[in-house]
Amino acid sequence: MSDGGTSRASVFEREGARKTAEGLTYLSGFGNEHSSEAVPGALPEGRNSPQRAPLGLYAEQLSGTAFTEPRAHNRRSWLYRIHPSAAHPAFTRTDNGAIRTAPFTETVPDPNRLRWNPRPEPAPGTDFLAGLWTLGGNGDATQRTGMAVHLYHANSSMDRVFSDADGELLIVPERGGLLLHTEFGLLHVEPAHVALIPRGVRFRVELLDASARGYVCENYGAPFHLPDLGPIGANGLANARDFRAPVAAYEDVEGPVEVVNKFCGNLWTATYDHSPLDVVAWHGNHVPYIYDLRRFNVIGTISYDHPDPSIFTVLTSPSDTPGLAGVDFVVFAPRWLVGEDTFRPPYFHRNVMSEYMGLVEGAYDAKAEGFVPGGGSLHNMMSAHGPDRETFDRASAAELKPQKIDDGLAFMFETRWPVTLTAQAAGAEHLQQRYDDVWQGLERHFRPLQ
Repeated sequence: MSDGGTSRASVFEREGARKTAEGLTYLSGFGNEHSSEAVPGALPEGRNSPQRAPLGLYAEQLSGTAFTEPRAHNRRSWLYRIHPSAAHPAFTRTDNGAIRTAPFTETVPDPNRLRWNPRPEPAPGTDFLAGLWTLGGNGDATQRTGMAVHLYHANSSMDRVFSDADGELLIVPERGGLLLHTEFGLLHVEPAHVALIPRGVRFRVELLDASARGYVCENYGAPFHLPDLGPIGANGLANARDFRAPVAAYEDVEGPVEVVNKFCGNLWTATYDHSPLDVVAWHGNHVPYIYDLRRFNVIGTISYDHPDPSIFTVLTSPSDTPGLAGVDFVVFAPRWLVGEDTFRPPYFHRNVMSEYMGLVEGAYDAKAEGFVPGGGSLHNMMSAHGPDRETFDRASAAELKPQKIDDGLAFMFETRWPVTLTAQAAGAEHLQQRYDDVWQGLERHFRPLQ
């Protein structure tokens, strides 16, 4: 689809954007070798880089992994575009706003349990990029290890284009729909869905509602992929066919466009004389996609005990240690609880992994109050956590009949290293000051046998 030189103002009209979003079609499958062309004949046949690419386009490869990584892990796409990406002026530093990047050194790692309310309303005219606010993270972006937790709160569509050289962005909307204009095409993502923008892919965020709010996991490490299923077998958890990639769509816009690049923790800006979202055709597997979390095939106990939360993993970024993720994305989707003689909410726990948890809608079954949509909690490694007193008392006395959990949607970014806070997160007004109180009043029940 081409903008055909239409004014930017008309492109961003919300009603038209919503109609466009609802009419989109997609390519199905996670990690597939997809191909798509917005104009017939734009894709070359039988080769990637012919002497003269079709329709006067430029052929360009975008590599998300090293050339020599194993085929099963290799991510790359070939793009056929109106202007080559190399045709741009020099970038200059611009203000980072509230975005911070690993290594995180503003504070020391905190062993305390922490919880935040939703962020306050942003100033008028705040777009997705300006509305990004970093809570913390770990690792080192320049070494491509670790992750960062960001939140976004926006009330304006982006006129500029953004790309992140430091990592891929997993976007988890909590309020308000988004229309993502990417180099590969358009993606429509609403609350209860997630979107992933691979490292280096340029995109612009258009709001479909008056405001938008949510969470972002910036993964500096190996690209997310589906977890192995092991003894579960061939099916279960997130099904590959439910991930949807865009069909080719392009902007043929000649005129000044600001492009912002995140590189080694800083934002850099340049003004192009054309839109960089001008890819007419593409093929490959380094592509953005969306996924509906309500399609997650939950696996759980049908006898006794609460399974470990790893059973709810949607995506994982592996590390150099087998089974130890740089970051896992975990969803607590609607499910049945049927365990016999079982404390059904999540159990009391200390974990070598660190857990940042957010809530998209409803309530979380381990916290009766205080954990609300748009807020979040952080339990760093080995910090003791679990159900609050009210939840414990209720679950300990509950009649154990089959129970459907369908009034909430929570998620977790789980990571191998402690999450070190930014100064703005440690001192935020919306940081709850008495989170520890939720575990007060857990009474002594021990009675030695006589």
